[in-house]
Amino acid sequence: MIRYLKSARLTQGVTSDPAVTRTVQDLLRDVEENGDTAVRRLSVKFDGLDRDSYRLTEAEIRACIDGLTKQERKDLDFAQDQVRNFAKAQRDTMLDLEVETLPGVVLGHKNIPIANVGCYVPGGKYPLLASAHMTVLTAKVAGCDRVITCAPPFKGQIAPKIVAAQALAGADEIYVLGGVQAIAAMGHGTETIRPVDMLAGPGNAYVAEAKRLMFGRVGIDLFAGPTETLVIADDTSDGEVVATDLLGQAEHGANSPAVLITNSEALARDTLREIDRILQILPTAEIAGKAWRDFGEIILCDTLEEMVSEADRVASEHVQVMTADPDYFLTNMKNYGALFLGQRTNVSFGDKVIGTNHTLPTLTSARYSGGLWVGKFLKTCTYQRILTDEAAAMIGAIGSRLCHMEGFVGHAEQSNLRVRRYGGRNVPYGQPAEAL
Repeated sequence: MIRYLKSARLTQGVTSDPAVTRTVQDLLRDVEENGDTAVRRLSVKFDGLDRDSYRLTEAEIRACIDGLTKQERKDLDFAQDQVRNFAKAQRDTMLDLEVETLPGVVLGHKNIPIANVGCYVPGGKYPLLASAHMTVLTAKVAGCDRVITCAPPFKGQIAPKIVAAQALAGADEIYVLGGVQAIAAMGHGTETIRPVDMLAGPGNAYVAEAKRLMFGRVGIDLFAGPTETLVIADDTSDGEVVATDLLGQAEHGANSPAVLITNSEALARDTLREIDRILQILPTAEIAGKAWRDFGEIILCDTLEEMVSEADRVASEHVQVMTADPDYFLTNMKNYGALFLGQRTNVSFGDKVIGTNHTLPTLTSARYSGGLWVGKFLKTCTYQRILTDEAAAMIGAIGSRLCHMEGFVGHAEQSNLRVRRYGGRNVPYGQPAEAL
């Protein structure tokens, strides 16, 4: 039986706030119609940064890289190496295909990198330089020709560590732009910014809504909401590690859900005590505590099967499994953004350093989507060729009859023409080819 030791006071909606949508629509339209003038005006208004050009110069970029300490550069290089290595391994699994499905009929597909990609790196509340690895670097591994990136200023100044991360990840153009104006500038283009074909990267509610509204004009990686974390644990774990891992993600924002699913009431109560204790000493307790009070949950289950069922229902962005047999959940779970198996790993490893991508589905979209990965920056496009007259006539005759079944005479004539030319048959115009 499933029961709640703690329930969320609020729930996340999957629909956009109409007021946010209206605001974002106006901002997108402003940039589309007024280009660089609007970008500059909005950047001054929202970010307090006024520049003639928001594209950083090579000297500015070099200064940001040179400003890293030796240890910061070493750590940044290590993290980017892990992301790059895993992305390359994933890319190697995506093979082009060509196969002769029938005598003389060749079908195939090619994995083609998206030509122009715009990556958004959030930095208003925290300078999230890790998002540069996850977007820019992954797109470069995919083989995208041009990868540009925008990040807002931090406290009115260029965020140097974000810029360094963007540059080291391989960004071709770096802009100190944030918010909706950044998404609009990359998506619509301006007098000085060439538009992109795809937008990627997380952001606040306004950035997420801007990406949603731009979808169709450009591609996007996924629809992103507030960070979510789910811990699945049994009595082999303890309250300190569970509480630490719940609050560690809750500090992302006051609307970040943090959920525990367990079959141990003792662990659940120990976790509650540890959460109260940690919130007395955590520097980000104001944010994390509000998120826990409003969106935190503890769900008690009797069986492993119930735990899997509840976890799939929650369909969380991050799922940390700390049980006697974590692989049971790897084998049986279907809905999650990323799994973190065992107590030795945790979500922050995935966020910052281990190599898997941290841009993941939220708001239960893990039911139908995975996260950002190298494959998101590739288009799998098919092709076909016919090598013999016999194959062209045979496929054409069947195609002719199928087209007539649907009432598409013009389609049928495309088939009939091949039957006449390559099969030597006199098919009356507008009639289906007879079976031989």
